[in-house]
Amino acid sequence: MVLSRRGALRASLLGGAGAAAATAVPAAALAESVPTVSPGSADAHGALRLLRWGNRRWRRHHSRHPHEGRARRAELVDGQYPFATVLGCADSRVPPELVFDQGLGDLFTIRSAGEVPDQSVLGSLSYAAEHLEVPLVVVLGHSSCGAVTAAVEAHRSGEIPHGHIGYLVERILPVVESTPDDGDDFVDDCVRANARYVAETLREDPDLRDRVDSGLLDIVAARYDLEDSRVTWL
Repeated sequence: MVLSRRGALRASLLGGAGAAAATAVPAAALAESVPTVSPGSADAHGALRLLRWGNRRWRRHHSRHPHEGRARRAELVDGQYPFATVLGCADSRVPPELVFDQGLGDLFTIRSAGEVPDQSVLGSLSYAAEHLEVPLVVVLGHSSCGAVTAAVEAHRSGEIPHGHIGYLVERILPVVESTPDDGDDFVDDCVRANARYVAETLREDPDLRDRVDSGLLDIVAARYDLEDSRVTWL
């Protein structure tokens, strides 16, 4: 039954409101023309489309702030059915529910500075995939990431910070060291490379790989721009 609902949602998302038509929707009407998701109904393709629509509303200042009312809160008392997992940075400027204009119960969010996937993060991702059957994971990096900047500074100085910050830097440093320093913005190149690296690491994780290989789970990387509020899919 779950599969049929997912198929129905995908068909509705791929119907008359195709990608080309979506770009033609007037900004004033954008907040009213987006599809919604029902519990257990989204597949990875449909979930990604909902996130794209949500970010478009956010950056055009037409956020709907959905699923915040009394009825939604009551609905979620007995369970949750998030349609996507977002592994994002802990940075206070990049809250996934706002960036993607989603509400209570829509996103399973995990936040770690620099999206570092330690054991707690991996356990949370596994729970979302296996027990909640969330079909999509988004690894969301962002411009001017402090954790990535610290790793770049450590790479250039040869000095690792002490304590817990050093733990984060050491896990991002291999990405920095393997990223060519020949662009206009090395930190941002590393932000993109880090999101891609974490996504690829998750695809190969023993707890997640079978679901990825069977098509039940997709894992994608993205970057959020603090200046224009746009999510770019990497």
